[in-house]
Amino acid sequence: MAKDTEKLIRQLSLISFLMAQGRPVSALEIKREVEGYSDMNDDAFARRFYADRAELESLGIQLGVEKPGEGFFEAELYSLPPENFYLDAIKFSDDELAALSTALLLLTDGGFAYAEPLRLALQQVAWGHPNPLAEGERAPVEMAMTASAGGRDLSQRLSKIETAISRRKTIEFTYFTMERGDTSKRKVDPYHLVFRGGQFYLIGLSHEREAVRVFRLSRIQGKVGYATKAEHDFSPPEDFDRRDYGSRADWQLGETQGRAKIWIRERIAWLIERDFGAFGEIRDAKSADKAPGKGKIFETDYASHRELIAWVLRWRANARVLAPDDLREEADARLALLRDRHKNGFESAEIVDRPLRDQPRRSRSGGRGDAAIRPERFARLVTLAGMLIEAAKAGERLEVADLRQRLELTEDELREDIELLNVVNFGGGTYVLYAEIVGEEIEVDSQPYGDNFARPARLLPLEAKALVAAIDLFGDHLPQSNLEKAREKIVKALGHDPSEEGLEIVPAGGGDASVARLLNQAIAESTVLELSYYKENEDELTTRRIEPYRLQNGREGWYVEAYDLKKDGVRHFKLDRIKEAEPTDQSFEPRPEVEEFARVEGWMTHGEVPAAEVARVWVSPERARWLREERTVVEELADGAVVVELPYAGKAWLVREILRGAGDLVVLEPADARAAIAKEVAA
Repeated sequence: MAKDTEKLIRQLSLISFLMAQGRPVSALEIKREVEGYSDMNDDAFARRFYADRAELESLGIQLGVEKPGEGFFEAELYSLPPENFYLDAIKFSDDELAALSTALLLLTDGGFAYAEPLRLALQQVAWGHPNPLAEGERAPVEMAMTASAGGRDLSQRLSKIETAISRRKTIEFTYFTMERGDTSKRKVDPYHLVFRGGQFYLIGLSHEREAVRVFRLSRIQGKVGYATKAEHDFSPPEDFDRRDYGSRADWQLGETQGRAKIWIRERIAWLIERDFGAFGEIRDAKSADKAPGKGKIFETDYASHRELIAWVLRWRANARVLAPDDLREEADARLALLRDRHKNGFESAEIVDRPLRDQPRRSRSGGRGDAAIRPERFARLVTLAGMLIEAAKAGERLEVADLRQRLELTEDELREDIELLNVVNFGGGTYVLYAEIVGEEIEVDSQPYGDNFARPARLLPLEAKALVAAIDLFGDHLPQSNLEKAREKIVKALGHDPSEEGLEIVPAGGGDASVARLLNQAIAESTVLELSYYKENEDELTTRRIEPYRLQNGREGWYVEAYDLKKDGVRHFKLDRIKEAEPTDQSFEPRPEVEEFARVEGWMTHGEVPAAEVARVWVSPERARWLREERTVVEELADGAVVVELPYAGKAWLVREILRGAGDLVVLEPADARAAIAKEVAA
């Protein structure tokens, strides 16, 4: 029998024995009665029992330990209080369960890295309800960003790091540091994973720097390994705030350099306050601020000059840095450089290489792929045991195909799991259950010997993280609009918020939650909506009448795909640009051409629009390394700069992207695109 199988039998039998006893028991009783320990000598038992306790603790199952009083020689006594193993019943509404089921379906389709633990978690929290994994009506929601690991190598790294976080294991890996452009060995105590902007990031203590650092998983090279063979290597410091890294703006990642004062034009103040207000303070402008016009003042801490300036420039004439002086001067200098390079001639360095255009493109979205994180087999066995016992009590047989689908198992894996559970016992040769596969069904003894697994067990840390991460990916954007209520109930039952303990999802811009609910209602009822919509390329609020079809999330946030009645065509409206939405008394019949358009587009995932024009863009030597990760390099230049291809469907989008480049991007061609940039940044 494999060592892992022996270990699982011991651990499950230990739980069964302690739960069946209902009283503290000695190590001697455990050694004598629990399957797998009785044949060991005392030293081997001591080692194995300690290791099993440590592993159960890492899975969130804490044994009670009663130590003898001082001066007494009795041995320690062990127990498993019910509250340390069972999950409190969660009373979900039908809508909440439907929302959870829809989330799993959409994320499984999109390659969510934690799809398999999520599947098990749903089985546990939905105990006593109809199968939450049954195929239901598909929601009018498209997920292009699903927190997928995006590739085999990255999946393996993510899986190893996830395990290291839960088991407090120091890891070693080779890392490419983008700022310095060099590769070095790193030794890290992993504290937390954050998914933001289509990428996974690791936050942990760097032994080389003796400080907390952020590592992008896609920049880790080769395999991730454990630094030692110890059970645990470290304990995270109590004062480390994991969620702090997920709640910062891009310009706040790193050590704070100062506090900026930024003028925001009145026209977009509502948008900045709603979507960026959490990153600073917004107040009315005063005469002492010397603001260039009517508007608000946004004060925000910053760690990166360049990132904050890039953010300001993207808002064009609607935002300006006022203070501190060095930040304002750098912003003015970058804008002047951008103006000069597009208004006057621009000469790039000599071409030294033209990379092959038929090479595979880099992954750009952290997008779809196979699920990376396999759930602990322990969790799967506990879930399966509960299903089998529940079926036995109801006098029912389970279908092999249904069980395989619910647990995502091959037939061989299911057979092996059942055989293992048949060996688990709670002492004295009394077994927890007996089941066997008979044809296409599973027959379970109608009088199971134990019911310790007949109630849902506590979610293991990995399952809990997967469940809450899935909810955070959607926010309030599902038609059922009850995920947030379900999240509150789950966190209450768990007694803690899993997003604070290892995995945090930073949601993409989603706009006002009430707008998302109204859009979903209009989609369901085929109702025409009237939007007050901020159109960036024209820098104005416009009124639009639309037939909404579906919500979609992409690289830059959430959109509604709709038929624009004024433009007489399919358009995508970014939810965080919708100031107001009102239903009309007009209904519509769904248009076949909109459905056809949805099947062929793919720009939400990779950021490229079908039939787009392509700009050739020069990238400065200082930023070339970053753009290599995101775009196709077509020319290498002698001074370290590169030329990339940037597909675009409209010049307004291209202008915004070049402005965000903060002077490090220059359009070489086409000429009309260069002219559009020059006009935008004209003094």
